[in-house]
Amino acid sequence: MKELPNALAVHLAGGETTTARCWRLLRGDGTVLGFTDHDRMLVVEGTDCAPTFGADGGEMPARLGAQVETGEILGFLDSDAIAEDDILLGRYDGARVETWLVNWTAPEQRLLLRVDTIGEIVREDGIFRAELRSPQQGLNVTRGRLYQGLCDAELGDARCRVDLDLPAHRGHASVIRVIDPFLVLVSGLGGFAEGWFGFGTGRWGSGRRDGLADAVLTHRREAEGDVLGFATRVGEWIAAGDIIAVTAGCDRRFATCKAKFANGVNFRGFPHIPGSDYVLRHPRRGDAMDGRAVVP
Repeated sequence: MKELPNALAVHLAGGETTTARCWRLLRGDGTVLGFTDHDRMLVVEGTDCAPTFGADGGEMPARLGAQVETGEILGFLDSDAIAEDDILLGRYDGARVETWLVNWTAPEQRLLLRVDTIGEIVREDGIFRAELRSPQQGLNVTRGRLYQGLCDAELGDARCRVDLDLPAHRGHASVIRVIDPFLVLVSGLGGFAEGWFGFGTGRWGSGRRDGLADAVLTHRREAEGDVLGFATRVGEWIAAGDIIAVTAGCDRRFATCKAKFANGVNFRGFPHIPGSDYVLRHPRRGDAMDGRAVVP
């Protein structure tokens, strides 16, 4: 149960109230934006909450148990507030949204109603509609480890321990041209083997995708340069001359970990665990049942 601040409780108990809703939106890149359904600027937690783009929040029903509660916030697309390009580029995916009840005559009298994350965003006719998901959404995220043949660590993290800052693991390239929405021809990676950056990551250092990171699925070499294949449609947002820093990729197999990174000792998968085909097949005469690895 939430406890009302004394001053706000007294105000709400009065015969007339002057309250408004404010939203603080915290993006993953550190940008903090503030909006309100009031008709003038309100300051909440040091953030200016602007009324200019016409935000409006819908009702969010409260449910018992672990069900995910959903609501929405509606507003106009505005280049000074929420631009359509930023939504399309994914800058608001998973952003944290704080909903506050504020006495607009005395903004220091306020109550944090809830904290949600942004889910699906729909854009139409100059208006955006953002889905708000309650913290129960975190219960849908896999926790702990899975017993599988592939490594479950992220390349370069504390469990993997591969140093991605080494020159052998990082390259810098410049866009020559866009082949299609997923394929980009770049220069500057000639010193690396073909395929070295497949399953890696590219972080853009200029252009419309500046600061964003994209998964690189494939890396092949052609006469003009190297072709990087991305998991998302990046071609619509980049142009010739944009720069990108790419890190070596890993397909999470033990053989790759050992041969490419000499890091077999830190492999975080179970390469000798039997697959479903082995578990489901019938026993055969001559099968080794002495505890040795069943997968070479």
